[in-house]
Amino acid sequence: MDRKELDDYARLLVAVGVNLQPGQRLLVDAQVEHAPLVRSLVKAGYAAGAPYVDVLYADEYVKRELIEGGPDEAVGYSPPWLVERMRAIGEAKGAHLGVLSSPEPGLFAGLDEARIGRSRMIEVSNVRRDLIAAGGISWTFGGFPTAGWATEIFGEPDVERLWRLIADSARLDEDDPVEAWWAQSKRLHERAAHMTDRGFDALHFSGPGTDLTVGLLTGSSWHGGGLRTAWGQEYVANIPTEEIFTSPDWRRTEGHVRSTRPLSLMGALVRDLELRFEDGRIVEVNASAGADVVRTELETDEQAPYLGEVALVDGESRVGKSGTTFFHTLYDENAACHIAYGTGFAFLASEENAAKVNHSKVHTDLMIGAPEVDVDGITAEGERVPILRDEVWQLG
Repeated sequence: MDRKELDDYARLLVAVGVNLQPGQRLLVDAQVEHAPLVRSLVKAGYAAGAPYVDVLYADEYVKRELIEGGPDEAVGYSPPWLVERMRAIGEAKGAHLGVLSSPEPGLFAGLDEARIGRSRMIEVSNVRRDLIAAGGISWTFGGFPTAGWATEIFGEPDVERLWRLIADSARLDEDDPVEAWWAQSKRLHERAAHMTDRGFDALHFSGPGTDLTVGLLTGSSWHGGGLRTAWGQEYVANIPTEEIFTSPDWRRTEGHVRSTRPLSLMGALVRDLELRFEDGRIVEVNASAGADVVRTELETDEQAPYLGEVALVDGESRVGKSGTTFFHTLYDENAACHIAYGTGFAFLASEENAAKVNHSKVHTDLMIGAPEVDVDGITAEGERVPILRDEVWQLG
């Protein structure tokens, strides 16, 4: 991982991820371990015409000390200046770019899972969520390899091996990665449009430990690839992205589902997660590790235990083809079909169905797809139409 590769990656995140425009401010959130990439992001931001690049570093070891020894009122506290910082980037019609990875395997192991579940800065998250829902910022996330994250994945601190996976998932091997990403965005747009045209009433997931029916909204849209701000600026939220997604009818999920990959949630690792739904609501949570982190997050508000997203990913995903579990949602959600409990995407629903899209202070994705998990579309007449078999796309 040399400086040129980092610069190329940073230019991609800036040019496609947030599609930074001349005169647009850039907000960068990262961990202290990400400093080498952040320096390249700042360079790329100013080269793209940013009048100012605002960088904020976090430290997960500091957060651990807070969760372990801080007073209850400090866990999940949102400093007013951080809330205002996020509001200000919205007022400026700016861009927000986050860098993600794990600094150390099991960093939060042994801590009170309920306190971990309350540790998200909800007020900051709420402002960002509302800005995204209103198209008030362009935004994206990218990953950065660290020794700790590599150890979590491979059992050894092979940072270069992890970087090669990140670079491949970002299509840095293409002659023109920027054009390759706009082509990927177009492909996902077309697949999403096809799913919208099919107008399925529900999706059914079936496989080991899974028998789940997710009811969809009449006239709802599917989305994939680039998003647009309220003023029409296209950008690609999350690099990589391999999914198409929609917001289901939050009242109509039934059955049980087993997560097919570990879930990294607020620094804790949730393993072998199983959920049971009745009348749309998660009524039972089980896991071999981290169950109380999930249970605590589901208590955030009344709508947290309902679904806000269902997403489809086929076996052509570069993340999936790597055969790697990244232990990070940014990557693992792009390796397999997934659902998310918590808030949904109102822009995907028709006006008359907007109230049936879930609204919550949380949004947590969990992976439920695998070669052995079949996905069917169910029509309003009850016909079952294969969508995925052995992770191969079955529709035209």
